[in-house]
Amino acid sequence: MKPLLLKKKLAIFFMTSILLSSCKVQEHTLLFVGSYTDKKPAKGIKVYNFNLKTGEAILTDEVDSIINPSFLRLAPNGKYLYSVLESQMPTNGKVAAFQIDIAQGKLKLLTIQDAGGRNPAHLEIDKSGKHLVASNYADPSLSVFKIKPDGSLNKFNQFFTFSGSSIIKVKQETSHIHSSNFFPDNEALLVQDLGTDKMYQFKVIHGKDDFFEIQKAGEIKVKTGSGPRHFTFHPNGKFAYGVTEFSGEVLAYNTNQDQLDFLAAYKAYETNQTIYSGADIHISPDGKFLYASNRGPNEHSIVIFAVNQKEGTLKLVGHEPTYGEHPRNFAIDPSGNFLLVANQYSNSIVVFRRDSKTGKLQKLPKEITVPSPSSLQMRSYK
Repeated sequence: MKPLLLKKKLAIFFMTSILLSSCKVQEHTLLFVGSYTDKKPAKGIKVYNFNLKTGEAILTDEVDSIINPSFLRLAPNGKYLYSVLESQMPTNGKVAAFQIDIAQGKLKLLTIQDAGGRNPAHLEIDKSGKHLVASNYADPSLSVFKIKPDGSLNKFNQFFTFSGSSIIKVKQETSHIHSSNFFPDNEALLVQDLGTDKMYQFKVIHGKDDFFEIQKAGEIKVKTGSGPRHFTFHPNGKFAYGVTEFSGEVLAYNTNQDQLDFLAAYKAYETNQTIYSGADIHISPDGKFLYASNRGPNEHSIVIFAVNQKEGTLKLVGHEPTYGEHPRNFAIDPSGNFLLVANQYSNSIVVFRRDSKTGKLQKLPKEITVPSPSSLQMRSYK
């Protein structure tokens, strides 16, 4: 080969290498924050670009003129965001659908539909991303929506009501549907009723042309006066865990063909309280640690448990204060390196770096200031 031709080929090779290295796909993580707005239209949803190296967050968007978007849920494909609009008034709440501009970190409103009852408290989406379930707290009911291909919502096509009570006056004078979760195989739905100390099981019926329907299939009684609130499944699909609001506990279960077998109850609080207020529960992406939040009155903390990967049992690692009041909701970022806590009463989101080996949390110096934050969702995009 001639020296001049060789030099040209080497130059082309090096230039191509430089171009390819500069065109590597960049990953960024978005943080979505829902909040209470004191029943008034306000900037209730905020979007941040979250730095997975430093734990810092930069505001990219705010949704204005929205009332009490107190719970958010991302679609499985990460393209759409759904929010309850909790009325806290005699009128029904709503469910809003947004399209996410992933590159800019901005939201575009698609639709708002009636939730079917007052104060929707939770949203769940099935694994296909085609169906959404809203849990209505004040008017104890469940609304099932079909999600259109463009991410918008049809009016709810199924509606279930609940009744009953339990032993705690005022808080359990009637049924209160607080959340629902699809089983890992997408063949069943579990519903948490804080007011009656029950979990309801629904069977999912699939059919041709995307036919989807849920049918009542049974109930599971939880300890009287405990108040089942939120629930989560282990990544391996073999175990499941719930957090109770009134007894301040974490409940562990084996999952067996969409059935739950009780394993044990674990105290979530570090100190004894006259009133307990457990809130949220999540498992680290690697399945090794479980976290739950405690909302006072005298202890605002995150409890940390190590998960036995073979048996599903839990071992206490410790408690971490949330450095704020009323940690209603928290989130673990997709990398598993950070845990963020929404302290509703102190208007702050506190960022912790998470040790993947020990499960322990280390508070970072910078906090995110948000009025009454109540729900966090995170997603990494390429």
